[in-house]
Amino acid sequence: MNDFFHGVAVLGDPAVLVNVMIGVLVGMLVGAFPGVTATMAVALASGLTLTMEPIEGIAVLLAIYVAANFGDRVPAILINTPGTPASIASTFDGYPMAKQGRAGIALTASAIGSAVGGLASIAVFALVATPVANVALKFGPAELFALMVFGLTMMVGVSGGHIAKGLLAGAVGLLLAVVGRDPIGGEDRLMFGIDYLAAGIPVIPVLIGLFGVAEILDQIATRPRQGAPRITQFGRWWPNRGEFRRMRRPVVVGTGVGVGVGVLPAAGGDIAGLLAWEGARRTSSRPEEFGKGSIEGITASDTAANASLGGSLTTTMTLGIPGDAVMAVVIGSMVVWGLQPGPGLLNSRPDLVGTMTAIMAVATLFALAISLLRLRGMVKLLNLPAPYVWVTVLIFCIVGTYAIGNNVLDVVVMLIAGVFGFLMRRTSVPPGPVVLGLLLGPLAESNLRRALLIQSPGQMLSRPIVILFLVLTALVLVSSLRGVGSRRKVTRKKTSDAVERQ
Repeated sequence: MNDFFHGVAVLGDPAVLVNVMIGVLVGMLVGAFPGVTATMAVALASGLTLTMEPIEGIAVLLAIYVAANFGDRVPAILINTPGTPASIASTFDGYPMAKQGRAGIALTASAIGSAVGGLASIAVFALVATPVANVALKFGPAELFALMVFGLTMMVGVSGGHIAKGLLAGAVGLLLAVVGRDPIGGEDRLMFGIDYLAAGIPVIPVLIGLFGVAEILDQIATRPRQGAPRITQFGRWWPNRGEFRRMRRPVVVGTGVGVGVGVLPAAGGDIAGLLAWEGARRTSSRPEEFGKGSIEGITASDTAANASLGGSLTTTMTLGIPGDAVMAVVIGSMVVWGLQPGPGLLNSRPDLVGTMTAIMAVATLFALAISLLRLRGMVKLLNLPAPYVWVTVLIFCIVGTYAIGNNVLDVVVMLIAGVFGFLMRRTSVPPGPVVLGLLLGPLAESNLRRALLIQSPGQMLSRPIVILFLVLTALVLVSSLRGVGSRRKVTRKKTSDAVERQ
């Protein structure tokens, strides 16, 4: 315990606090710029921090990591474009709320949920890092495959009532996920001789295209006939007592899901946000509002996305296994500083747990303060003429996409995805299942094949954790289909009652 508080005391150094603040500012800007991910920002910053003292460098990297997950909510809510993959689920309810004149409430709920989730996960890292990581040790390829299968059941939930179209879109996403070289044998699959596709279809350009570019095209197409469905007012920014009550359960759900998912290697804030959104929808008394502007939906998804940070840090520091791509970059920097993450490091430098806990907690509070203080300034963005917004957003999308890999083909993929996203909107096909297939497909395939290489299907299906996730998958599917059937019956009854009254 003394070592923990000794680590916390490092924040008494003004240089460390200044570096935390610099990291927060950079992270907020990075998150708000579509396409520029936290991984990219941390990778670029790592080269600059290697000349610093280890603690100061760690302060910059972790602060960027934390703040990027606050800044990315702004474009997701205001212009329907995820700033980073972690804010995919933020678009489900954040943008509809903004179109309803509740952009201020959406941004505040997002910031509060993100802060609560982040602080809760940091507490988990500080208090139960080793026990939680020991649970993750039991997740082999078979268990991770079962988790991905469970995640794919969300295709029904994000289909917005169009289950058949949603499943079709999900199948397209899974098909796109197999493009590239085989992860086990290395054979080319659906590449058609295009070397660019060797690593698969890039996810971020597809996300920006499906959500950002498609939204611009949709607004341009609808404006001449009925006026574009764009944000016209900021609205009040502080939730009332009733809205705070509705936020409680989603915060709990999001925190639990985020911490649990964050501990698993390669499962980051994007997956946590999607899982929490679906979990909150199932436990809500108003599930029909999800996807249409529910404060519960955006609170759950953003709480979970930030709650995954502490879990990811737990896995990284206790096992030496990067919890996500950002942590992989952080590990590289720490190794250069002579710090090898893993059980040995916690034994030799127990003060690092306190130092990292304090850095992330202060960064979270700084990011929350900036998020709340800058809300009023968003009115200017909301009042911009529509053509200016379209051009600005499109430029940001193009520049951000190009910055991912300095490759023009990334921009081409983004534009193609934007056209397809627009056509999907015109035909009422939800884009969410495509994203789920593209994100979870590679993880499901690679873990399934690894599992089958080391055990038979019977052995794989007899593992307790696998059985648990498969049972949960079946229960979720059955409850989803029953829920859809019930909503259709209610809709038909309301329609018939209305006809009788006429």
